Amino acid sequence: MTFENLAAQYIAVWNETDADRRRAAIDALWAADGRYVDPVAAATGRAEIDATIGAVQQQFAGMSFRLNGPVDGHHDQARFGWQLGPAGAEDLIEGFDVIERDADGRLIHVLGFLDKVPSA
Repeated sequence: MTFENLAAQYIAVWNETDADRRRAAIDALWAADGRYVDPVAAATGRAEIDATIGAVQQQFAGMSFRLNGPVDGHHDQARFGWQLGPAGAEDLIEGFDVIERDADGRLIHVLGFLDKVPSA
């Protein structure tokens, strides 16, 4: 799988609001012991990753993630920018993620960074 496809599937998981379909996509995309870390969350394993994504969807209901720019990768790691916001309006949050895949092409580690966040 190309890094572009991997990043697209990763973003699609963050946008999947059906809990059963989201969990099935996580099971297909992530290694069983995968880890996700960003400034406000840390999750290890598919169940915790699923719960983290579900919580973000509740907090930002009606918004969706989009890739922002090209996916840049080498060896088994890649980075890409993303945006979160309502359709047709200015994005609320922007950031970038660094992903690492295992020999089977599944995500084993994601490091998330926030570049633009709403002010309090």
